[in-house]
Amino acid sequence: MSIRIAGTGRYIPEKVLTNADLERMVDTNDEWIRTRTGIEERHIAAENETTSDMAYQAGLQAIEAAGITGSDIDLIIVATTTPDYAFPNTATLLQNRFGAKNAFCFDIYTACTGLISSLEIAFALLESRKTYRHALVFGAEKLSCITNWTDRNTCVLFGDGASCVLLEKDDGAEESALLASALHANGQYANILKLPAGGSAMPACQKSIDENLHTIHMEGKETFKLAVGSMVSACEEVIAQAGISPDDIALVIPHQANIRIIQAVAKRLTVPNEKVYCNVAKYGNTSAASIGICFDEAVRAGQIKRGDIVLMTSFGGGLTWGAILIRY
Repeated sequence: MSIRIAGTGRYIPEKVLTNADLERMVDTNDEWIRTRTGIEERHIAAENETTSDMAYQAGLQAIEAAGITGSDIDLIIVATTTPDYAFPNTATLLQNRFGAKNAFCFDIYTACTGLISSLEIAFALLESRKTYRHALVFGAEKLSCITNWTDRNTCVLFGDGASCVLLEKDDGAEESALLASALHANGQYANILKLPAGGSAMPACQKSIDENLHTIHMEGKETFKLAVGSMVSACEEVIAQAGISPDDIALVIPHQANIRIIQAVAKRLTVPNEKVYCNVAKYGNTSAASIGICFDEAVRAGQIKRGDIVLMTSFGGGLTWGAILIRY
């Protein structure tokens, strides 16, 4: 018995917010944004467009690619920091829309590390439970609703979008798509990347709204330093676990946070640039959605073929970080 990736999907909102647009909103300019982040534009969801709306569209593509129906789904996991509601969870909303009446559903909350965290959980559940055969795994974010559009240090970074990976149990194959994984966390650094208000520690009030405490707060320099070292370490860990060489990897998909982070990780892993997927210029940082968006783009463009080994790595608030090595 093995588990394979049967389908992928992505959804990008129509509205584009360019660097030129941001120049009219805050004290910034296109050159400053491009030089420091590599971002040229990002996509912003419509006001009435929710995280589950975007995830649903990505999921439809993955289901179609796998050649199954919504009723075949046994498990739905949604990685997001921007759920439609505190409860019910976003996965249950998707269960209803897909008609997946037998699926168990839950959300996870590991920020930008969300998709690879969800994939490891999904692989484990499919392997351990005979009743699970198909799992929909989502990374979906409407970060525009928690972005402070007056803070030039953070508002230039984020965009909206959704991605989906459909895992399928295959009784006739011997090797699972999951070759190795490594997930880590360190709450010592929880304060450098956070959403201060809205939880039990700081419930919503007029003061929290006035002070923009329901938006992303980030210490950029510290985040950059920790991100590079942690992602490289996790990648080296899974490569060693799998007993392969970096040369065996067809494509590296790092979290699309910042072009400097992506380049620094690639350099330290000694991976050539042509093997490192990068679309941060088009979409910015879409948090849990970013790796899945890259993966679906690469699959549909033929950059990843069946049998190829793909390395995914990410870093996010918590702090959380990790890497996962899969055979497509």
